[in-house]
Amino acid sequence: MPIYDVRSAALGRDLIRHWRLRVARTFGLLFVCLVLCAAGLFALDASNRPVRDRAFTAVWNASNLFSTLGDFNGLDDREKAFLIGTMLVFIAVGGYALTSLSGLLTSVPALAYRENRRVQRQLDQLSNHVVVIGFGPLGQLVARKLRDAGDTVIVVDRDAELAALASAQSFHVLQADAGEDDAAFAQVGGLDRARGLVVTTEDQDRKLAITLMAHALNPNIKIAVTGANTRRGALLRKAGASEVVIAEDLIAEALVGRLTRAPGG
Repeated sequence: MPIYDVRSAALGRDLIRHWRLRVARTFGLLFVCLVLCAAGLFALDASNRPVRDRAFTAVWNASNLFSTLGDFNGLDDREKAFLIGTMLVFIAVGGYALTSLSGLLTSVPALAYRENRRVQRQLDQLSNHVVVIGFGPLGQLVARKLRDAGDTVIVVDRDAELAALASAQSFHVLQADAGEDDAAFAQVGGLDRARGLVVTTEDQDRKLAITLMAHALNPNIKIAVTGANTRRGALLRKAGASEVVIAEDLIAEALVGRLTRAPGG
């Protein structure tokens, strides 16, 4: 599965915005050249025709030069020399446009931006899915069990290697810091359409922030999160967590259960 990378998406958006600005500047420069060419031809026209006719002829010849059609009305040597100079300017502007604009569109961030757009369209079609934050050992186990149970899973991890690992295992992947890239995480992860969120990251503060944000965005989403201790668990429940798993409690219960279990049971 391809990866949606929030950071490269932001860089790509900035690049495309910069490219559009360059396109506007290039067309503006070409338009100025066209106007100046028409004005120069009008000034060099020594005929006695009406001003309107001379102006139209100047614009016509300048447009032909710009479009490279080459259909010019009768010109004297001065006008031909002027057109040669103008032609060189047009060639310079055109060369700048080709090298500058095409280079931007084929750059790595631009290609990544287009790939991200394609992945985002796929993610936008998902609903009733489960988002798993963190693809460490616990996150991997959770994601696989959810998929085996028939759920569609989106894995979110900020680490490039773990994101690549999730992608290699055919999960939908969002490479982002869920505790920092909140807007992109919520939008691309489709939290408003998800049925569940599992937070396995080890950072306790990030867990709390993610839980608060997810519950505020979608109060109906089921949030399962691991807690370091009972006090942290209480905070997470207040933040909107549906289920808080305290690892120490589970281990303690398992150990006590082993001790109290009948021999051979």
